[in-house]
Amino acid sequence: MCPPALIPYKPRNPKTRLSAILSQEEREQFAGHMLSDVKDAVKDALCSPVLVCSELFDSEDVQVTITDTDLNGSLNEILPQTAAEALIIMADLPLANAEAIRRVTSTKMDMAIVPGRGGGTNVIFLKEPKRFHVDYYGASFIKHMKIAEEEGLSCEVIDSFRLHTDIDEEEDLVELLIHGSGKSRAYLEELGFSLSTEKGRVGVARNR
Repeated sequence: MCPPALIPYKPRNPKTRLSAILSQEEREQFAGHMLSDVKDAVKDALCSPVLVCSELFDSEDVQVTITDTDLNGSLNEILPQTAAEALIIMADLPLANAEAIRRVTSTKMDMAIVPGRGGGTNVIFLKEPKRFHVDYYGASFIKHMKIAEEEGLSCEVIDSFRLHTDIDEEEDLVELLIHGSGKSRAYLEELGFSLSTEKGRVGVARNR
């Protein structure tokens, strides 16, 4: 089994909430390293990564699908054309590994979903993609569960630390520096980031 893993990716000016600690060029490099970690995990899980981008992006090792619409529009154009199983996984999950992804793709139900923090959705696995459409932004996890119910799809909600941990805010970098082992953690360390303890709380500090 080698289902496509659809990975939405924004190559230009990503992760703006990290602008206080990373320049645009650094954020673009960091996002690229996180994407690389996700691609490696996807491949190790025997899935075939497909980047879903809204602008031109060159990739030497994976298929790139370019669309001229937003995240929802892009994926909802692709899903009806997908004949077999499909995985949707966000590009900012650098702690993802093959074991966690296989836990999702081995569900006995029609689909599986991994919620993100704050009501978002980090991963969706669909056995029949044609029967589902996505509705990201806002409380997308609740919306996706409702869509599954309306379409009569059984759904397993999977609790996974490695797939739950997306990187959006400065404090999220703590988890990456503690638990990460891939290119994105190495890049942060190259930039001079390390763990810092102030008043008993663990944060990050940049040494250069």
